[in-house]
Amino acid sequence: MTIMKRIIWGLLGLAVLPLSVAQAQTTGQPHPWGLGLQRGVTPIENQVAGFHDLLLVIITLITLFVLGLLIYVMMRFNAKKNPTPSKTTHNTLIEVIWTAVPVAILVIIAVPSFKLLYAQDVIPEAEITMKAIGKQWYWSYEYEHPEKGMFTFDAYMLSDEEAAEADLPRLLATDVAVVIPVDTTIRILVTAGDVLHSFAMPTFGVKTDAVPGRLNETWVRVTEEGTFYGQCSEICGTNHAYMPIMVKVVSKEAYRAWLDEAYDEYASVETPGAPIEVAIAAPAN
Repeated sequence: MTIMKRIIWGLLGLAVLPLSVAQAQTTGQPHPWGLGLQRGVTPIENQVAGFHDLLLVIITLITLFVLGLLIYVMMRFNAKKNPTPSKTTHNTLIEVIWTAVPVAILVIIAVPSFKLLYAQDVIPEAEITMKAIGKQWYWSYEYEHPEKGMFTFDAYMLSDEEAAEADLPRLLATDVAVVIPVDTTIRILVTAGDVLHSFAMPTFGVKTDAVPGRLNETWVRVTEEGTFYGQCSEICGTNHAYMPIMVKVVSKEAYRAWLDEAYDEYASVETPGAPIEVAIAAPAN
């Protein structure tokens, strides 16, 4: 591909950016020709997007600066214009500058980076705790009804025909959706039953490894209702690409109704796993 074709494709990509962002805002899923990150619906993802934008500005300025230096050197110090090259080996001022400026840039990057890492790592007091278990090749989820006890269910990817019939996105929709309430702090325990997996929800700013025999944890607080999609993001075998995550965010009242229905449908006589501590806040009057 020639340089001119690359430039044309780049300009076309910029032209469809507003449309791509608008689609992501309404559906919470990736789109062909989409540019940038999916619009965040959690405080963490908004912080991730802000940090990403800061890095994009910094690296763009650095790239343009280096490009300008290269062009200047090629024009100013080529053999025709500079037949007798300088034999200077050291320049104290330049060496101080090229040491101090990168240090300053790294400090500018480090401050928001540490803030983001802290926000992701420190789990606030949760109102709900759920457990996601990665398996070859589907996800199992464990909940606890506050009055009745534990229940678990599996979520498998819909076939192309099933997704089309239900008007759901191909390779992203599942037969059973994870349901969580809006504006609620949710602690998510993540583990695996066989090999390494990764629980990833781009719109939530979540990507947590699922390791057999180990419990990792993350948290979300989704600020708007809707259906959002993610996938396993750790190569885990033949069907790695076919274990999506489908999350429905509903009102607190709708969540409590779903919790009753889900327990009646999925609860079994035997406890599905080790109990998890959970507390569900009473709906606001």
